[in-house]
Amino acid sequence: MTAHVVDAHSGQPGPERARLLVVVAVPAEAEAVLRGLPGGAEAVPLPGGVLHRCAGAPVDVLAAGVGPAAASAAASAALAARPYGLVASAGIAGGFAPHAPVGATVLADAIVAADLGAETPEGFADVTELGFGTVRHTPPPAAVALAAKALGTRDVDAVTGPVLTVSTVTGSAGRAAALAARHPGAAAEAMEGFGVAEAAARYGVPVIELRTVSNPVGPRDRAAWRIGEALAALERAFAALPVRELIEEAGRG
Repeated sequence: MTAHVVDAHSGQPGPERARLLVVVAVPAEAEAVLRGLPGGAEAVPLPGGVLHRCAGAPVDVLAAGVGPAAASAAASAALAARPYGLVASAGIAGGFAPHAPVGATVLADAIVAADLGAETPEGFADVTELGFGTVRHTPPPAAVALAAKALGTRDVDAVTGPVLTVSTVTGSAGRAAALAARHPGAAAEAMEGFGVAEAAARYGVPVIELRTVSNPVGPRDRAAWRIGEALAALERAFAALPVRELIEEAGRG
């Protein structure tokens, strides 16, 4: 679909083919996403990083670094450089059992900053409760449904639920239980989604989040992690996504 957009630098309208910006944390995730997409990729320098522009699909992939701050900064740099029709935070994650077991693919129906707030005598209060902003972004429901349906047709059973963004990964059963109680139905925990969503919101671009589960949220046990399996699932997920249709659906709101 060709849309007329305003160039971010010249301010002049012109034809632009809408693209998907995929923001991951590390190069291994970027490589998995690119393996799932047709054609090669061209490296495009950005301030502080490199964007990989896919030749066979309207997708740009950016390894932004770990955590919400790095993800937000890198996504903002990419969004300032050119217009996009949709942004996706993607990568591997911890899954909340039994909802999202190891190997599952998760689509966020909410992107939630789970540890942005303050500890009080009554317990944790997020910044929304404190009156200082938002801790939640909602991906376009129709785009999430379209992605889930497309994954299903390729025998990828997607779990839909809130994906929590944390700056400190959970390493105990107690914290896992507290997060699950505070965020009913939470499917996964990762470190970048909310940062990516904040950047997208400031540029007026819709956002989705897709995660594949490498380990359960809870006690830290590196021997139980299945990173290779999760990266393979990430590749399969992006091979199945109807990118152009997703961009169009997200643009409808």
